[in-house]
Amino acid sequence: MSPSETDREQFAQVFRDLSPRIHGYARRHCDAATAYDVTAETFTIAWRRFEQLPPDPLPWLFGIARNVVRNQVRGDVRRDRLVQALTRSPATTRTGPAADAEVLDRARLAHALGTLTDREREALLLVAWDGLTAGQGAAVTGCSANAFAARLSRARARLTYALREESADACPRPHDLTTPSAAHSTGRYAR
Repeated sequence: MSPSETDREQFAQVFRDLSPRIHGYARRHCDAATAYDVTAETFTIAWRRFEQLPPDPLPWLFGIARNVVRNQVRGDVRRDRLVQALTRSPATTRTGPAADAEVLDRARLAHALGTLTDREREALLLVAWDGLTAGQGAAVTGCSANAFAARLSRARARLTYALREESADACPRPHDLTTPSAAHSTGRYAR
């Protein structure tokens, strides 16, 4: 059965409204060219399954995009590209201490995100970057709302801990500044 004009119009509206969010999701997991392919493939699959389109299609589309990404980019490649995207300096002409601090903050965040498991990182990014609710995130990942909430809670706690550790390691402790012999013996100031 061919789709009706109403179906085409409804799908076109869904595409206009949600394709930027799906592309943003794909861009965080792939290079620019692949992200366009992931977005196109996601909506191609959605069109073929149009009769399954739920009232709130965003989590459903994220679920499709997630599967497409998994088919195109595997394990460590996806994580490495995310870290590279986070540590890239901003495309601005700003220089000086503020720009240096921003680059350092991005590097710390990238390192802290790298300490999370793939599932924890995915839960955190779906909520924090993609703006999904915990219920929508559960639908995307195919787990129960309670399991997703537990992942998200663990991810937040581990990220907070990792960022605190990064900050503590980056700042010299007062006794390090007052006892140079102790600092030299630990190799902190080794050349």
